[in-house]
Amino acid sequence: MLLAAQRLLAAQVRGSDLMDSPAVVKDFLRARLGSLPHEVFAVVHLNSQNRVLDYVEMFRGTVSQTSVYPREVVRDALMRNSSALVLVHNHPSGEARPSRADEHLTQTIKQAAALVDVRVLDHFIVAGDVICSMAEIGLA
Repeated sequence: MLLAAQRLLAAQVRGSDLMDSPAVVKDFLRARLGSLPHEVFAVVHLNSQNRVLDYVEMFRGTVSQTSVYPREVVRDALMRNSSALVLVHNHPSGEARPSRADEHLTQTIKQAAALVDVRVLDHFIVAGDVICSMAEIGLA
């Protein structure tokens, strides 16, 4: 049942305008990452009109951390011809507030992506049913 719901939400997200349907995107992220017992770092790839090209789970970690390689994020963005990215990861601990490491990682990826004209629009942190937008709190 959960897999079917995730597929339906993924179909609604792919090709949608991220700025026009944030509720659908957040529902998708909640369903996809909200109940995982381990950290996952994913990227939502967007075209020049901010329409969703793809959602890619790039790195998997432990209950409290995951290793993320900015070089791989940028390489994947170039391979998919992305104009913009939304970064996403979960906190199985249930705490949606970004850590200092989250802030640093966001800025590092943002700087690396900017070198190849790819924008990082936001970094969502999913903690169960709660989703924190780093852009909304001035950190992305």
